Amino acid sequence: MADYESIQQQQQQQHQHQQQAAKETALQALNTIIQLHFEKTLEKKRAIDQQKKELHRLFLLFFIFLALLFSALSQPSSRLQCRHCWAPISLLSLAHLLFYVSVAQTLRTINGFKYQRRCHKLTLGLATERLRDLNIGAAASGHHGHHHGHHHQHEVVFDDGDFEIQYQEPPESYLGKFKRNWALHFGFLILVYGFMVSFSVVILCF
Repeated sequence: MADYESIQQQQQQQHQHQQQAAKETALQALNTIIQLHFEKTLEKKRAIDQQKKELHRLFLLFFIFLALLFSALSQPSSRLQCRHCWAPISLLSLAHLLFYVSVAQTLRTINGFKYQRRCHKLTLGLATERLRDLNIGAAASGHHGHHHGHHHQHEVVFDDGDFEIQYQEPPESYLGKFKRNWALHFGFLILVYGFMVSFSVVILCF
């Protein structure tokens, strides 16, 4: 009988060691995932800020060019006449086309970084929630076991699913904000182009 109880105690101790090892593995894996995606979130944020600076630089150069053209057309001593309208309009068309290509490429890069950052934030949130649940479950288990005694201890089983965090992606509706952003930039560019063409015609022909 004593041998049976000894074997049973050994099995219980072995089971407890396995559960403790599984808990430590799960917590370590979750902490690693959280750290990784937190660093990735910061990395994408820095990349987005860098691309936004590049976008602002493009806008600054573009408006400097428009201001110079605006000033040149407004000069009373300008030799341009109505029949020369095609020259500034062609120049404006080429400048807007080049500007749009540059902005489109920068926006594509920004949107890509934003999407990746959103994925990392969602995965980070899921891992943080899983870690909190494990800690709460472990704490509840220890409290329950202390209250009812060692032989009636309620245990939380840790398995591989506790620290297997799938890479999260936002829903399709999240991409709608990117489309609206494209539409705003394109609409603004069309308005600027229409204004500059109208200004050129008015200055040279009236």
